[in-house]
Amino acid sequence: MTAATPCTEREAVEIQRELARRVRVDQPMADPPRFVAGVDVAYESDSSAAGRLAGAVVVLDLADNLSVVASATATGVCDFPYVPGLLAFREVPVLLTVLDQLTVRPDLLVCDGYGVAHPRRCGLASHLGVVTGIPAFGVAKTAFVSTHGEVPPERGGWADLVDGGEVVGRALRTRTGVKPVYVSAGHLIDIAQATGITLRLTPHYRLPETTRLADRACREVPRHR
Repeated sequence: MTAATPCTEREAVEIQRELARRVRVDQPMADPPRFVAGVDVAYESDSSAAGRLAGAVVVLDLADNLSVVASATATGVCDFPYVPGLLAFREVPVLLTVLDQLTVRPDLLVCDGYGVAHPRRCGLASHLGVVTGIPAFGVAKTAFVSTHGEVPPERGGWADLVDGGEVVGRALRTRTGVKPVYVSAGHLIDIAQATGITLRLTPHYRLPETTRLADRACREVPRHR
C-alpha cells in the first residue's frame, strides 16, 4: 500500500480534497466486522517537530471478547511539517508500513482521530480508509471543528457533531458521567454503525480498547531502530 506524498502544504490540501471526493459514509458495512484494528502513532519528541516516529496496529476479535489476534509496529521519519488539518500526511506512511506487516487483514480500522469531522471532510480515518480500501472511522478525545449540544449523562448517550450546518459525527458518552468521545465515520461505514462498534470497544474505559492498546504498543517502540 502506498500514499501520495506532498511536497507543500498547498499540494497536501489538493490531495486531501481529492481523497474527500472518494469518501463514502452513507451506509453501514455490508457484513458485520469481526477483526477490528486500532492504529496509533507516537512521536520521538514534540509532535510539531520533524523527527522519528513509531506506528502500531493491534487487531482485536469482536467475536472473542476483544482478544488480540495480531499486532505490528514500525518506525519512520516524519518529514511533513505540522499543520492542523493535515496531520494524516505525517502519520499515514508509517501506518501503511505496519498494516502491510499484519498476518490478519482487518475488517475495520479505528483511528485515534477524525473521519469526516474535519474541515475538508477528510481526517486520518477517511484518508487511511480511502488509501487502503478498508472501512475506517475515528474516535477522538476532543472535538476539532464541530460543535454539539448537551450529551445525555448515561453510557450510550450522544449528540450530533455539527460543522457548517452539516452533521459530521457524534459526541458519544462511553462511560456514565465521564466526558464524551467524538466519533466520526471515515470511509465505507456510517455513523450509526461506528457508534455501535465504539460502544462494543469500550466495556471498561472511556477510550476504545483498540486505541488504548495501539497507543501502548507504539509508545514502547524504540524510535532509533
